[in-house]
Amino acid sequence: MDGIYILGNDAVFDQVIALVNSIQAHNGDRYPICIVPYDDRVDRIREKISGYSGVTVFDDVVIMKRWEDFVFELWDQVPQRYDFWGKGGTHSGVHRLGAHRRFVAFDSDSPFSRFVYLDAAALALYPLDKFFTALDTSDFVTYDFQYKDPGHVFNVNLEETLDFLDTEDNGKKIFCTGMFASRNNIITEEKRRTIIESLKAGGSRILYPSAPVNTTLNYILITLGLSYSNLGVDLPKEERTGCCVTSDHFVERDWQLYDKGVLLTYLHYIGMSGKVFARLCSGENVGFPYRDLFLHYRYLKTPEELPKLKGRAVAFNAPPSLLKRVKKKIGAWI
Repeated sequence: MDGIYILGNDAVFDQVIALVNSIQAHNGDRYPICIVPYDDRVDRIREKISGYSGVTVFDDVVIMKRWEDFVFELWDQVPQRYDFWGKGGTHSGVHRLGAHRRFVAFDSDSPFSRFVYLDAAALALYPLDKFFTALDTSDFVTYDFQYKDPGHVFNVNLEETLDFLDTEDNGKKIFCTGMFASRNNIITEEKRRTIIESLKAGGSRILYPSAPVNTTLNYILITLGLSYSNLGVDLPKEERTGCCVTSDHFVERDWQLYDKGVLLTYLHYIGMSGKVFARLCSGENVGFPYRDLFLHYRYLKTPEELPKLKGRAVAFNAPPSLLKRVKKKIGAWI
């Protein structure tokens, strides 16, 4: 069975609902949706999706534990991890462990034999059929341009990293794990052991702990030699589009986006905190690119709940006002 996974929790509630609505708006009921919990905070999501058809929360704790154990063992092979994580307050365990839970999609006992995975920080703007079609000939399918910036995936300051990426054009296989398609049971227990042994043999040096999920899954893909298709490269040039919110040239029409006349498949609000969307949906007039598009899908099924925003919009990344800075300073003195 084909299906779609989303990773999220109640901290990104509004984004999860917007994404679910956008998927169903453009794909109908063709693909069931399964929300993988980032952590235990999913009560609000559970309550909301109880009124949806074809949407569930992933509840198999055995599978989640299986992959968490793998992640712990994997990062135990990376001694340099705390040089990065310690600065961010992670002195034990695995940094952003919940983000690794997307790996449950690869388990042989997971519900979908083929799947598309999307971060909650995205909107689907077009049917996702092309990804499932591409899976007929590839183990992994993506649609992004992370390969142009390998320094946010691997430690590119090492000669061995360059050798690793140059082999059989591996550098072009690098992708952002915020969106990809694959199938279950391609990263078997035996293959997971292969990854651990590869790291023990010295491969761990090339991993980039500041982006633990990205570096892990890219390392797995390349080390195992899994077949790969990036639609951002493989599609004819005239059919390709961008996907990131940082692109300001997309044209909005009928609640979809166009890149030089070509419809975007999805929009990724990459780098934006979930707090921004929560502030907006609570009624704060926060401005950010393609904000109205997000609001449209967030309240697609409940337009009566659309927040009534007042005053001028304040940019989501604007520095705090003088009053807020004074209050913060006073608070530090008390």
